[in-house]
Amino acid sequence: MLFINFSNPSVIGAVEFTLEARSKIKETPPKIEGILLYEVIIMSNLCRFGVSLDKELIKKFDALIKAKNYNNRSEAIRDLIRQELVKKEWNENEEIAGAITLVYDHHKRELVNKIIDIQHDFQKIIISTQHIHLDHNNCLEIIAVKGKAKEVLKVADILKSLKGVKYGTLSMATTGKDLF
Repeated sequence: MLFINFSNPSVIGAVEFTLEARSKIKETPPKIEGILLYEVIIMSNLCRFGVSLDKELIKKFDALIKAKNYNNRSEAIRDLIRQELVKKEWNENEEIAGAITLVYDHHKRELVNKIIDIQHDFQKIIISTQHIHLDHNNCLEIIAVKGKAKEVLKVADILKSLKGVKYGTLSMATTGKDLF
């Protein structure tokens, strides 16, 4: 924790005071000898680095992050890095999490029983299911999974390929153990 005197640019302690740090400032009463002091909490686990990008690319990136309601480029870049790290977990058959989503005709002969049987066969990686009636004929099934990536892909492929399944997708996620 550092105290910064804004009426005099001196800093008690050695720190580079940045705009990002300024957003984490709170007024700290009382004043010491008439000098307004602020408390700044420095996050030592953050690292700054520079990135050089083409002007047109940065314009497009800024428009994208604005459309996605990011507060700043740093948060958007952190999410892009996390996304790639999650893909790496999947590609390296790490323990992952995800959701299999199916839309199917529940009137299709034996389809519901096949889906239930497959879920029982993979009960070690299926941690939850939710069944929703969309209308008289169609159901939505959301299956939460956690396990080795290859096993999750296997059960997703088996379920999506069943006759009567109109739509199936796998949403890849992470257990979050190795993300910051």
